[in-house]
Amino acid sequence: LRDNRIELVRASWHELSISVSDVSLSDEGQYTCSLFTMPVKTSKAFLTVLGVPEKPQITGFTSPVMEGERMQLTCKTSGSKPAADIRWFKNDKEVKDVKYLKEEDANRKTFTVSSTLDFLADRSDDGAVVSCRVDHESLNSTPQIAMQVLEIHYTPLVKIISSNSWPEEGQSIVLTCESKGKPVPEPVLWTKDGGELPDPERMVVNGRVLSISFLNKTDNGTYRCEAKNPIGRNSTEYVLIVHDVLNTLLPTTVIPSLTTATVTTNVALTASTTTSASATSIRDPNALAGHTGPDHAVIGGIVAVVVFVTLCSIILLGRYLARHKGTYLTNEAKGAEDAPDADTAIINAEGSQVNAEEKKEYFI
Repeated sequence: LRDNRIELVRASWHELSISVSDVSLSDEGQYTCSLFTMPVKTSKAFLTVLGVPEKPQITGFTSPVMEGERMQLTCKTSGSKPAADIRWFKNDKEVKDVKYLKEEDANRKTFTVSSTLDFLADRSDDGAVVSCRVDHESLNSTPQIAMQVLEIHYTPLVKIISSNSWPEEGQSIVLTCESKGKPVPEPVLWTKDGGELPDPERMVVNGRVLSISFLNKTDNGTYRCEAKNPIGRNSTEYVLIVHDVLNTLLPTTVIPSLTTATVTTNVALTASTTTSASATSIRDPNALAGHTGPDHAVIGGIVAVVVFVTLCSIILLGRYLARHKGTYLTNEAKGAEDAPDADTAIINAEGSQVNAEEKKEYFI
């Protein structure tokens, strides 16, 4: 071997060693060792040289990218032998759906490998790190990596946050308009029912915040927050309903008082006899001490007394009518039952005015 890169390391009757520095692909091939003895002894070995892939590069990115546009990023590396493997990652998460292409170099020994990542730009990709990693057995488990930070421009995203979920008359409310976009949105615009804010003294705008003090029914309506940037504009709405003030009734304590109910029923008889029934119900003022609300016991007692007195009156009246029912004869009528006619009955009657003694009537 006539090459300055090849040196003889050891030579003996039993061993012959050489070293090759600055190995290149041209060094690949079959090497033969011969020992000149009788007979001559030889041994062969094949040297395989690996092609180390070059540092990968990412192409196809133009900054900035508008949301919704299609992006095609290509990662390429050359000089690998055998062909290197390329993998894509987005924020350390591997992306599987990629295209892979392998081409043989002009020396017909190494390969150029490329891979393409194709996707639609989204606002969630803004600031994401896309990396291309090249794996090869010659790299000793230390892959080569190329990285690209994405910059996505998008229209503002708007949201209104209220400080009061149940606004009442006389209270205050603060509406905060949160807007996120790239580039950063300009100061927001507040409107009410499609027009300007009707009461600037009570409706104060400070940047993205709308404060309304001393709420009343005229403040009901739809409040709109609009934000814009060079990419576009967006808006959202908040419907404000001012509620009446809730009156909270404090519990009251009712102290029961002395209650008297008197019911009188008069029944007139023929002899001016009067029967009177009276019922009195007196409640103990200490019977329901501490009871709150309407005194239903008092009302029930009065009703019970009225019903009781009414029943007693009906019973007394019924007994009276039962005792006085029938036909009643006076003393003047005695002896007139057998008289043939009225004149004879008058003459025969005990107690006629001719032989009459003192006549008395009796009422039972």
